Amino acid sequence: MTDTLKLILEDTDGTQLETSCTRVAVMWQGKELWIQHDGRGQLLIGVDVEEGDAEYANLLLRPLATNLVSLQLEMEPADIEEDGEDGHVHGPDCNH
Repeated sequence: MTDTLKLILEDTDGTQLETSCTRVAVMWQGKELWIQHDGRGQLLIGVDVEEGDAEYANLLLRPLATNLVSLQLEMEPADIEEDGEDGHVHGPDCNH
């Protein structure tokens, strides 16, 4: 399988432009909402969290109708701890 996404971008007048990429982001409620193909037929959707953020972003996907869904971005307080207080120091191999 390929990890590229085929995108169709549409202007307000209905003109469509087809392109492809491996990862795309949309600025939504002040956050970057990233969408990418995982190579196994699924889409990964994530919100970038910046260092110093006091909240984590959660994405909620709810069905509305047969072919519609609602995607909601909610913020929840982060447990702010200094690195090392819980015995864990974030590094390149910790997957955080």
